[in-house]
Amino acid sequence: MAFYLRKLLRLAVVVLIVSTLTFLMVDLLPGDVSYEIGGLESTAEELAAIRDELGLNQNIAVRFGQWLARSVTGNLGISHLSGEPVLEAIAARLPVTIELLVFSQLIALGLAIPAAIVSAHKAGSAIDRSIGSAGFATFSIPSYVMALLLIFVFALRLRWLPATGYTPLSEGIWQNLKGFILPSLSIALIEWVPLMRVLRNDMIGTLQEDYILMARAKGMPTWKILLKDALKPSSLTLVTILGLQIGHWIGAAVIIEMIYALPGIGRLLVNAIFSRDFLLVQGCVLVITVAYVLINTTVDLLYALLDPRIRLETQNG
Repeated sequence: MAFYLRKLLRLAVVVLIVSTLTFLMVDLLPGDVSYEIGGLESTAEELAAIRDELGLNQNIAVRFGQWLARSVTGNLGISHLSGEPVLEAIAARLPVTIELLVFSQLIALGLAIPAAIVSAHKAGSAIDRSIGSAGFATFSIPSYVMALLLIFVFALRLRWLPATGYTPLSEGIWQNLKGFILPSLSIALIEWVPLMRVLRNDMIGTLQEDYILMARAKGMPTWKILLKDALKPSSLTLVTILGLQIGHWIGAAVIIEMIYALPGIGRLLVNAIFSRDFLLVQGCVLVITVAYVLINTTVDLLYALLDPRIRLETQNG
């Protein structure tokens, strides 16, 4: 229990630091929010009223305390562009980004795990070299270039899948998934390579362990040794990479959402930046960074489930 409490306490501290940096990053940007809200033709009295309403006349410490107190209660302010509450705007678009990231990770893991198992089992063979070459070839292509290539092949030439657009899940599962296949592949076809290489290298070491050699001597089937005895202890680094890659996946999702016209948080953030909707930018950045911290904390907790020795070493230390 102490192990998990320490992790949660560390999570709270990191979230506080992230919240502070998020506020300062946006608040200290050059420009006057009152001009963006009131317009360049606003009078001095109108601009003063806007600043007073937003609390811009107070010092930065007071403004941060008020913003933090509101954020804890879920009040991230009102978008000056649309008049929509920031939290509602984010909540409406969050499922799209989550579906894109989850679908991308499932495809990436679906490619990486079988490829890693085969490569580790056939290490040094022509199959291993072929998988490695194919992986490095796709990894060298930026996600936006991969997106354009997939659109050209599967949307424009073959006409199998839509090039852009989003269909809500309420209008049909297949219609919804069709709109995510190309965007998810644009991310997964690049991000599966580090996962495959890390798992392959760890499995090669695991397959040399004494208990694996003993299982082989007892005549256990190869597939059972690979899937049951070798895969789980080789997955710690894979879980680590998954957690660390989340930030990169979110960055790729921003570009992919713009290319495929998906109404997710990434597209919302880009539009908010161009329209200088500072409260919306603050809200999007805060939600993204807190989500990243939560995911990495979850990864730390998964270590204890995958290998109880980590929890015991932490408690003894």
